Amino acid sequence: MSGDHGLRSSISATLNALNQNSALHISLVGDESTIRSALAEKTYDSARLQICHSPDVVAMDELPSKALRYKKNSSMYRALELLRDGEVAGMISAGNTGALVAMGCIILDRLPGVRRPAICAPLPAENGFTLMLDLGANINCDAEQLYQFAVMGSSLSKALDGRESPRLALLNVGAELMKGTSIVKEAAELISANPHLNYIGFAEGNDIFSEHIDVMICDGFTGNVALKVCEGTANFIRGQLKAKFMQSLYGKLAALVVKPVLSAFQKEINPERYNGAALLGLNGVVIKSHGGSSAESFEAAIHQAARAVECNLTQLIATQINTIES
Repeated sequence: MSGDHGLRSSISATLNALNQNSALHISLVGDESTIRSALAEKTYDSARLQICHSPDVVAMDELPSKALRYKKNSSMYRALELLRDGEVAGMISAGNTGALVAMGCIILDRLPGVRRPAICAPLPAENGFTLMLDLGANINCDAEQLYQFAVMGSSLSKALDGRESPRLALLNVGAELMKGTSIVKEAAELISANPHLNYIGFAEGNDIFSEHIDVMICDGFTGNVALKVCEGTANFIRGQLKAKFMQSLYGKLAALVVKPVLSAFQKEINPERYNGAALLGLNGVVIKSHGGSSAESFEAAIHQAARAVECNLTQLIATQINTIES
């Protein structure tokens, strides 16, 4: 039960998710006494909420190698074991990303042929949303890894969105062929050479929200920075709009008139609505929630995990990767 807010967000999110989905069963993994104390005087279906005691927590700044070696009694490690052993169908964590990737690779193992898992999440776009990966699992990537991200991203888009030929783009400093690092250029050659992938070329940061791209591919460093910039920009716009309307009586009256439009706009750009990134390439459904997740955003991650399980995401991606790679 890690993350910046711990039980403050996860307990409320869990109870809300259980109330909204009668088929959902959730296991909370962490210190049992602390969890039961947080659940005290709460109303919930105890038959659908289990508690698995795990006394340790992986710190947000803990080295993945140290966590993997010394934190086998942590909630993160135990939750992944439950997934591996088939006691749960999916796992959600708001904790240390590096530790989650390292533990996931060891406990769950990777799908056949996958070198490194990648974090993939939807970002709002003109066509509904754009899938983007990697968002932080791999800081440094070679061309072969970027190519595999393209394969997994295309597979995810087909599995979840039903897109027959998802449009793939590589995030770069420009759309021209001569721009970018040697790694990005080599990755472009690998992706474009695969006839099963619909590669449309390089794209710039302002193309993330374009209706012409279904999957944006990049390394984890670039992707994580871009994601945080998008979230920060959305929050800045929301805050500035509210502040401007509240500056005068005229502004307050105008806000009443446009409130329905503003509410719809704020909902569309709200980062919490899109919380929950799939850790693709592992042999199991693992969803990485934002470390600073509120109850609302953590609940979104729970629902995303449920959808991934319902569509048998892991097997679908494994099958499509095997088809594309063969």
